[in-house]
Amino acid sequence: MVTHIVVWKYRADVSQAVREEHQAQLCALGNIVPGIESLAVGFDFLRAWNSYDIGLMALFRDRSVLDAYTVHPEHVKVVEFGRQITEAMAKVDFED
Repeated sequence: MVTHIVVWKYRADVSQAVREEHQAQLCALGNIVPGIESLAVGFDFLRAWNSYDIGLMALFRDRSVLDAYTVHPEHVKVVEFGRQITEAMAKVDFED
Protein backbone atom coordinates (compact mmCIF):
# COMPACT_ATOMS: atom_id res chain seq x y z
CA MET A 1 0.00 0.00 0.00
CA VAL A 2 1.04 3.57 -0.69
CA THR A 3 -0.12 6.43 1.53
CA HIS A 4 -0.36 9.87 -0.10
CA ILE A 5 -0.84 12.90 2.16
CA VAL A 6 -1.16 16.48 0.89
CA VAL A 7 -1.94 19.68 2.81
CA TRP A 8 -2.67 23.19 1.52
CA LYS A 9 -2.60 26.65 3.09
CA TYR A 10 -4.92 29.05 1.26
CA ARG A 11 -4.07 32.64 0.46
CA ALA A 12 -5.87 35.04 2.82
CA ASP A 13 -7.99 36.46 -0.02
CA VAL A 14 -9.53 33.10 -0.99
CA SER A 15 -13.24 33.02 -0.14
CA GLN A 16 -14.95 30.20 1.72
CA ALA A 17 -16.92 29.34 -1.42
CA VAL A 18 -13.70 28.81 -3.38
CA ARG A 19 -12.25 26.75 -0.54
CA GLU A 20 -15.34 24.54 -0.60
CA GLU A 21 -15.07 24.19 -4.38
CA HIS A 22 -11.48 23.00 -3.92
CA GLN A 23 -12.65 20.49 -1.33
CA ALA A 24 -15.34 19.18 -3.71
CA GLN A 25 -12.81 18.83 -6.52
CA LEU A 26 -10.42 16.94 -4.25
CA CYS A 27 -13.18 14.60 -3.04
CA ALA A 28 -14.15 13.81 -6.65
CA LEU A 29 -10.67 12.40 -7.28
CA GLY A 30 -11.48 9.27 -5.29
CA ASN A 31 -12.84 7.42 -8.32
CA ILE A 32 -10.63 8.55 -11.21
CA VAL A 33 -8.36 5.48 -11.42
CA PRO A 34 -8.84 1.88 -10.30
CA GLY A 35 -6.77 0.93 -7.27
CA ILE A 36 -7.50 3.95 -5.08
CA GLU A 37 -8.42 2.13 -1.89
CA SER A 38 -9.61 5.21 0.00
CA LEU A 39 -9.50 8.99 -0.18
CA ALA A 40 -10.43 11.45 2.57
CA VAL A 41 -10.45 15.25 2.47
CA GLY A 42 -11.13 17.64 5.33
CA PHE A 43 -10.70 21.16 6.65
CA ASP A 44 -8.47 21.68 9.67
CA PHE A 45 -10.47 22.46 12.82
CA LEU A 46 -7.67 23.26 15.28
CA ARG A 47 -6.42 26.33 13.41
CA ALA A 48 -3.11 26.26 15.25
CA TRP A 49 -0.35 28.65 14.19
CA ASN A 50 1.31 25.84 12.22
CA SER A 51 -1.86 24.24 10.78
CA TYR A 52 -2.64 24.02 7.10
CA ASP A 53 -6.21 24.75 5.98
CA ILE A 54 -7.18 21.49 4.26
CA GLY A 55 -5.70 18.05 3.87
CA LEU A 56 -6.08 14.96 1.72
CA MET A 57 -5.09 11.41 2.58
CA ALA A 58 -5.32 8.67 -0.02
CA LEU A 59 -4.38 5.01 0.03
CA PHE A 60 -3.28 3.41 -3.23
CA ARG A 61 -2.90 -0.29 -3.94
CA ASP A 62 0.67 0.29 -5.17
CA ARG A 63 2.98 2.81 -6.81
CA SER A 64 1.60 2.17 -10.28
CA VAL A 65 -1.80 3.45 -9.11
CA LEU A 66 -0.20 6.58 -7.63
CA ASP A 67 1.65 7.10 -10.92
CA ALA A 68 -1.59 6.80 -12.92
CA TYR A 69 -3.37 9.17 -10.51
CA THR A 70 -0.58 11.74 -10.73
CA VAL A 71 -0.85 12.16 -14.52
CA HIS A 72 -4.62 11.69 -14.85
CA PRO A 73 -6.14 14.78 -16.56
CA GLU A 74 -8.76 15.27 -13.82
CA HIS A 75 -6.04 15.24 -11.15
CA VAL A 76 -3.90 17.65 -13.17
CA LYS A 77 -6.86 20.10 -13.36
CA VAL A 78 -7.32 20.03 -9.59
CA VAL A 79 -3.59 20.52 -9.04
CA GLU A 80 -3.64 23.61 -11.26
CA PHE A 81 -6.69 25.01 -9.46
CA GLY A 82 -4.99 24.44 -6.10
CA ARG A 83 -1.84 26.26 -7.24
CA GLN A 84 -3.92 29.33 -8.05
CA ILE A 85 -5.47 29.62 -4.59
CA THR A 86 -2.78 28.48 -2.16
CA GLU A 87 0.29 30.05 -0.68
CA ALA A 88 1.82 26.75 0.42
CA MET A 89 1.44 23.03 -0.13
CA ALA A 90 3.27 20.08 1.38
CA LYS A 91 3.06 16.37 0.68
CA VAL A 92 4.49 13.03 1.62
CA ASP A 93 4.18 9.63 -0.03
CA PHE A 94 5.28 6.42 1.64
CA GLU A 95 4.84 2.69 1.43
CA ASP A 96 3.61 0.69 4.36
